[in-house]
Amino acid sequence: MSTVSVGGITVGYDDEGSGDPLVLVHGHPFNRSMWRPQVEQFSRAGWRVVAPDLRGYGDTTVVPGVTPLATFAGDLAALLDHLGLDRIVLGGLSMGGQIVMEFYRLFPDRVRGLLLADTSPVAETEHGRQARHATADRLLAEGMGPYAEEVLPKMVAPAAVPAVVDHVLGMMRGTPPAGAAAALRGRAERPDYVATLSRAAVPALVVVGSHDAYTPVSDAQLVHDTLPQSTLVVIDGAGHLPNLERPDQFDAALASFLDTWLISGGISEPDSPIPPKNPRR
Repeated sequence: MSTVSVGGITVGYDDEGSGDPLVLVHGHPFNRSMWRPQVEQFSRAGWRVVAPDLRGYGDTTVVPGVTPLATFAGDLAALLDHLGLDRIVLGGLSMGGQIVMEFYRLFPDRVRGLLLADTSPVAETEHGRQARHATADRLLAEGMGPYAEEVLPKMVAPAAVPAVVDHVLGMMRGTPPAGAAAALRGRAERPDYVATLSRAAVPALVVVGSHDAYTPVSDAQLVHDTLPQSTLVVIDGAGHLPNLERPDQFDAALASFLDTWLISGGISEPDSPIPPKNPRR
């Protein structure tokens, strides 16, 4: 684990391997350790894998108040500048996927491929905004424990192995309430990314767990249908965290995407402009 001061905060991150950069953005209320299987797998496979802790999570500075998605994207850009990384393959899950969409909206020239896992591109509803603010208030009043226990059954599918369940619960319990609350308030005001995705000029992999209760397969289908160049993979038996629940299947899908469309070890993309539009299981 490394740390660096950028943009007025200290960011904790993993940076492993060498080769073309693959940057992975965690979801809420987790930390960079949710990507540990992928950091290990793809750093061994010839990629330089960077997984940061977001502002307010893990080993990165907590800034109370409201953290918009644009702030998270700006933090990520500052970290990439520090690391000397220009064009990257950028992936995220859930809130991390929305941060990836915002990053692509702001910095499209820095992205050469997208991974969008278990996420939604639509703007928050009025009911959703109220619920996020109420949850933020609750986290500040109660801490993360009761919330973590309550949402755990929706985070992972019933078939998840105990070690994964324990890891997920530990990440949630260990998240600073002020950081999680600030992110929830920021996501309450998130914009619609459908137009941004419809203009995306890079290949994309869309992944979703078949049992995801938060962002179901229909949300992934919308992302897939909106992106001009995308492949959809549904991970059978997984919930909201297929990269942890079914890492072998998740990694196989990501490896196929990277090898087919982004040529690990080089910077050129294939001549064929549009990946297949059929979902895979």
